[in-house]
Amino acid sequence: MKLKSFVMFLLLAFLILPTLAMAKADLVIAVDTPPKSMNPHSYNSDANLSYMSNFFDGLLQRNPLDGKLVPALATEWKRLDGLTWKFKLRKGVKYHNGNAFNAQDVKYTFERMKDPKFSKFVNLANSIASIETPDDYTIVFKTIKPVPWFAETMHQTFIVDKESTMTRDSGDYNTRAMGTGAYKFVEWVKGSYVKMEANPDYWEGVPDYKTVEIKPITEGSTRFAAIAARQVDLLSGVPVPMIDMIKKNPAIEIVSRPARRCIYMDLGNKKGSPYADIRVRQAIAMAINEDEIINTIMRGQATAAAQVPDIATIGYDASLTRLPYNPERAKALLKEAGYANGFDITIAGPNDRYINDKQICEAVAKYLSKIGLNVTLDVKPKSIFFDELSSNKHAFYLIGWFDGSYDFGRSAQMLLHTVDADKGMGTYNGAMYSNAALDEQIIGSASILDRSEREAALQAVNKKSVQEVAWIPLHYQQDVYAILKTSKVKFTPRPDRWIVAKEIKK
Repeated sequence: MKLKSFVMFLLLAFLILPTLAMAKADLVIAVDTPPKSMNPHSYNSDANLSYMSNFFDGLLQRNPLDGKLVPALATEWKRLDGLTWKFKLRKGVKYHNGNAFNAQDVKYTFERMKDPKFSKFVNLANSIASIETPDDYTIVFKTIKPVPWFAETMHQTFIVDKESTMTRDSGDYNTRAMGTGAYKFVEWVKGSYVKMEANPDYWEGVPDYKTVEIKPITEGSTRFAAIAARQVDLLSGVPVPMIDMIKKNPAIEIVSRPARRCIYMDLGNKKGSPYADIRVRQAIAMAINEDEIINTIMRGQATAAAQVPDIATIGYDASLTRLPYNPERAKALLKEAGYANGFDITIAGPNDRYINDKQICEAVAKYLSKIGLNVTLDVKPKSIFFDELSSNKHAFYLIGWFDGSYDFGRSAQMLLHTVDADKGMGTYNGAMYSNAALDEQIIGSASILDRSEREAALQAVNKKSVQEVAWIPLHYQQDVYAILKTSKVKFTPRPDRWIVAKEIKK
């Protein structure tokens, strides 16, 4: 962009951001996704968990550099046998209301998570057969069957105060976070900001920034305008089309790291539908020119994916390859499957959740039209789209995923297993893909505790999901952040993309 245009853009930034008044908080962060609730268990999404990580603690936490598990509300943990886990709890921790933290809070938290009315962590909670509290600072979990990734989820299973939670009404509980975290909740104005203040009694020490404000700005250019106008200190989700322009701005520093999240197209295989035929699923995959998506839409800020789990996840298989881009072969496969004249297909997806999600959906629509399919595009705000997924409305859609437990077994249970609400299986299998053989492999892998054996079993699940075209992986994103240099913020991106304010230093 020429200098004159850039100056005009900055002037426009001041005009279109009247609501972003000069910040009074010590640290102001602009992000691309708003919270959906202040209930720490209501959404198992990295966007909501990111906010919750500031107000709550889990029994464990993950090192911000390498993602390894380290102590938090629990100081020690170990597996006693195939079904039993023991955690020693930290003493002297208090909730923001002054109540003391103890084992009864942990027991109550996990028991409450069994109720789908309060929780999206039903799969984990239902795996627990019993919870014992030998004393106030010891908790023993016995699972119904071996759960190899049980401890791996403890950084994102946030603990709530039993006493106050039992007496608060649902409206207050869902809108005012109250935990043991490094920051106390101050105010949430939906669509505008979340304000928080440092917890002076935090067990890990008082954070560097006394007051923090997180502003969710879903529109990319408006989000960039906020930092260009020096109204925020840190920007998460830098708009890809603006990266080159931002790099030319001497007041802003770009920080990036490879992301764990895979962007993929999810599709079902409902009996009687075109998707039930694997040749149709293969044709759709081979019609998509992922290299072009990366080069043009993602501006090179992505890496082609042959599978959904990333390299850090147990179950990743380096030998897997993508189906080649081959529109002519795709047409031939459709003809073999009896769809020489195509069929109606709707491509659904969010338009404000992932990097250039709308543009990717539009590109996929273009590719599928070229092989003769009659395409309808149905993209909409994530607040609507994800609710529709919960009701299994869409058979073909764009979505993103990475596993916070670093274990593909957990992902497979939620994303690939046949939907079974009673068992907490297929929770995020929105397209309702179902494969009995794959289900059997997924369940079989769940009882394997040996790391090498488990990895082999999960690689087999992963490989079968690719061979059966249970989904169509597109690419792994690149996480890109911008820092206002005059703010002198010391920020290191996390593998999970969470914004944890206590980790940001002056």
